[in-house]
Amino acid sequence: MDMRAAAGPMEHYSVYEVTNMSPIRVLAGCFRHRMSGIVLIFAPVLVIGLILRIVFAVSVWPEMGGLESLVAAIIVGLFQDLVYASYVAIPVLLYLVLVPQRLFASRIQRIASWIFFFCFWWVVLFQAVSEWLFWDEFGVRFNFIAVDYLVYTTEVVDNIVQSYPIAMIVATIAACALLINTLYCRTSLYREWLKSESRFRPRLTAAAAMLAWPALATALISQNDFPEFENQYDQEISKNGQYSFFAAFRNNELPYRDFYVTEPDQDAVSRVQDMVSEKRSLFISQSENPVRRTIASGNDPIRPNVIQITVESLDANFLGRFGNTQGLTPRLDSIMNESLVFTNFMATGTRTVRGMEALALSVPPTPGTSIIKRPNNDHLFTIGTVFRDRGYKTSFIYGGRGYFDNMNNFFAGNGFEIHDQASEPSDEVGFSNAWGVSDEDLYKWVIAQADKSAAEGQPFYHFVMTTSNHRPYTFPDGRIDLPSHSGRPAAVKYTDYAIGKFIDEARTRPWFDNTIFVIVGDHCANSAGKTDVPVDNYHIPLVVYAPSIIAPREVDTLSSQIDYAPTLFELFGWSYTSEFYGKDILAMRPEDGRALIGTYQSLGLYRHNKLTLLKPMNVAEAYDYDPLTKTQTRGEMDASDYLDAVAYYQSAADKAGIAAEPETLLSWSTSSAAN
Repeated sequence: MDMRAAAGPMEHYSVYEVTNMSPIRVLAGCFRHRMSGIVLIFAPVLVIGLILRIVFAVSVWPEMGGLESLVAAIIVGLFQDLVYASYVAIPVLLYLVLVPQRLFASRIQRIASWIFFFCFWWVVLFQAVSEWLFWDEFGVRFNFIAVDYLVYTTEVVDNIVQSYPIAMIVATIAACALLINTLYCRTSLYREWLKSESRFRPRLTAAAAMLAWPALATALISQNDFPEFENQYDQEISKNGQYSFFAAFRNNELPYRDFYVTEPDQDAVSRVQDMVSEKRSLFISQSENPVRRTIASGNDPIRPNVIQITVESLDANFLGRFGNTQGLTPRLDSIMNESLVFTNFMATGTRTVRGMEALALSVPPTPGTSIIKRPNNDHLFTIGTVFRDRGYKTSFIYGGRGYFDNMNNFFAGNGFEIHDQASEPSDEVGFSNAWGVSDEDLYKWVIAQADKSAAEGQPFYHFVMTTSNHRPYTFPDGRIDLPSHSGRPAAVKYTDYAIGKFIDEARTRPWFDNTIFVIVGDHCANSAGKTDVPVDNYHIPLVVYAPSIIAPREVDTLSSQIDYAPTLFELFGWSYTSEFYGKDILAMRPEDGRALIGTYQSLGLYRHNKLTLLKPMNVAEAYDYDPLTKTQTRGEMDASDYLDAVAYYQSAADKAGIAAEPETLLSWSTSSAAN
């Protein structure tokens, strides 16, 4: 063993020897400590990152903010690259600390190192090419659009395969990685590192110091802490693509003003106020929220209890009332004969959190992910705000575990009492699967909470969310004439059975006659179609059942989930201060009906059998929809539809904090009724 090498990288050289060494020899001497190999990880990230920024800048140079701002962007970008590289280096650090010296000095280690660095260079180059393709299409680094691609895998993969010569790109990247790695592994630095000898304690000390950097970065630095540039291209160039990707995955942001068409703010505000205005509403001057208004009811006030059953994937096409001939919903069809039924009611999105968002907040589907899943979404103006201002107890009752999709955090942060699979007694559950307890068990919790509130003399509002109508479609045996685990139709029929059983049980309670039961879907069972936003796949039922309070009636005015809360409160005859984007459906003229529907990226306004879509990169499209044949074809853009769609979504996104800093997310007052 060379004792000089074991002593440390440079300790064994005299001052004379060191001062007469070439810079390369000095640097190579530093690589005689095994942990210095981490530089071999940082170098590709930093070098490729710099090259990529220069390429980006050249591609948009006429639009850049100048050389000085570019240099500043590159410096900030270097810091971000260091943060990202520190995360990547963690498993390598652990390996370098733990692998025994005998194995590290072996031929197996040399071969493994060569393979590892070849794969590492391939990944770094692949990421660079991917970023360039993304930049070439969108003019930005990875953001929520890239995150969203994980959701729509089929469409994205088909688009990539049809747009680029994938086989040639992958082969070229592999050839470049092979060439670079071959040269890389022949450098004196790499060879000195392979010959390094280090004891365990010094390795552990060095690794602890190196691990402090990613730990501090995680604890103290977020995407929003980096400097902002006036020029958007400088801002994008300053980012690290992978770091931005994970930040977007965490924050789920797609800023409306950066990616969608806009109107002058005053025009958008004026239009949206016209669209949400009702006969007895008065907008509050000097309010930062353009839709904040007082609403005076024309009915005598009542104070019923409300149990809102939000049914997983309750597509209108499942119900006999809407033409289904399979006999899946005999109890619901019967209940609808005694109910106020909205036959032209639409979901705002394609996921449960979107339905919850619209039903609770009465806001259009803003771009990116649902507000339910975003940070800083507590103390908002919700349907529960209005109930609690009148002394109601508000509860969120969910058949699964409410940490999923951030449901518990959202509802608890907005004043709801939480009851879910994690909080309720497990010994009272008769059946459960991966998603949660059976609907029958869920409704037992609902009955118990209603009994408790009634005994305390307190009116209640329950926001109930079911799970049984969800894959794997399992439920207790012997309930219906279709077997468990046999597909969606059986799950729908069980859901219908459980609702009927629940209503029968509730009818025996003293609070039944003063309770309104709402049955509404969260979204449809199928969101895919030939078009981006297939109108037919947003049709859900809204049923208001209260035989002692509300007379049966059918309403076919086009509306959506954002109209639920305003309609409910008008039925109650309540006057209140509102920040809802919805309106009372019963007061709408049929020709004024409209629905706001969308996906993560596509934002739609549907009315008069025409769908206007707003998409990223300032794209707007129009489609004609035939409700008889359920076909959707490209059509001519209507100017009024276009301007109204922009006004709705621009205003809603601003107020939802999508175009602002996360800490300003939905800065809507929960004390509006007091004002």
